[in-house]
Amino acid sequence: GLLVRTHGGARAPARAEVPVQLRDSQFREAKQRIARRAVALLPDGPYSVALSGGTTATEVAKALATRQELAIVTNALTTVMEIASRPNLKVILTGGVVRPSSFEAVGALAENTFNAINVGTAILGTDGISAQGGATTHDEVEARTNHAMVAHAQRVMVVADGSKVGRITLARMAALDEIDVLVTDATADRAGLDRIAAGGVEVHVV
Repeated sequence: GLLVRTHGGARAPARAEVPVQLRDSQFREAKQRIARRAVALLPDGPYSVALSGGTTATEVAKALATRQELAIVTNALTTVMEIASRPNLKVILTGGVVRPSSFEAVGALAENTFNAINVGTAILGTDGISAQGGATTHDEVEARTNHAMVAHAQRVMVVADGSKVGRITLARMAALDEIDVLVTDATADRAGLDRIAAGGVEVHVV
């Protein structure tokens, strides 16, 4: 999916979004460190979280796998495949139309699930996070679905490797004033992080 064959050659496809199965190997160690810090920021005991799609959010799911008395609501098939077999977790999967590039269920069915529940923390993977744009993604339907998750969470945490800091993509999932915590790594642009922190977001760098 990274090239399109043409007569006598090949060209890059006209899209900015890398399929999720190819993103898995990018910045893996940083994403694992981010995930461990994100999990450490969650309270002990019975708790509920919502998880979006994305490879960093999937790493968070892996790090949550040994928690007890935890309910996880997600629209991401990759997350469900990681944790569905864990008897210590209550895993709730939304309905919806599956996006083949992200393996996320989106649309009215997914939004209805998020609208029907309340969670302690919504954890968002993102394609971009900035003071100007907030948390953004490439697809407007995915953004609307994830905003339904954000709207019914007591706290919103964005998990993003440093390459996402300062980027703005097509559709907003959460405005900066809706985000409580950002967990990223030390490759992130420092000036961009300072602007995000100045907007009231608690920033953790691993």
